[in-house]
Amino acid sequence: MKIYTKTGDKGTTSLVYGDRVQKNDPRVEAYGTCDEANSMIGLAISHLQANDREWKVEFEKTLRRVQTVLFHVGAELATPAGKKVGWTLEESDISFLEQAIDRWDEKLTPLKQFVLPGGSAAASALHVARTVSRRAERQAVAIEKVNPLVLSYLNRLSDFLFVAARYANHQMEVAEPILHEEE
Repeated sequence: MKIYTKTGDKGTTSLVYGDRVQKNDPRVEAYGTCDEANSMIGLAISHLQANDREWKVEFEKTLRRVQTVLFHVGAELATPAGKKVGWTLEESDISFLEQAIDRWDEKLTPLKQFVLPGGSAAASALHVARTVSRRAERQAVAIEKVNPLVLSYLNRLSDFLFVAARYANHQMEVAEPILHEEE
């Protein structure tokens, strides 16, 4: 399979089923932004300390599952309305995020002030992924007849990524940057 096709040289691309659209079409913007968030999650994984600690194994496994589902969300966004989607997004995918949030949040210090993005490189990448997933959610809202589960998943994903960033800092024993009011 060739990587380059030259079919997009004039500013168009194909959706699933071959419909040609402009590269700035809302669907292309939304699934491209999902891809961007997915890449940032991959970057976060690459920044995890190379060790066999049990938390890292479970953490990476969870993030990889999220990457897979996020890929499916992107495929759904790339499928024109009324056409059959190759993957099915399920309520259980959203529940999976919620369960991880609850499991990790139990181990964190309760928030009493705003947390700034940062800390470890892994947590910083997860914070970027969080903001990118928020953008994907805003873009998906603009798509006519989008699957409501896509919107719910993207909404929950940003919450998941926030807690995942906090959890990574906690497990790596890196202090979270906090908002300091100017005196």
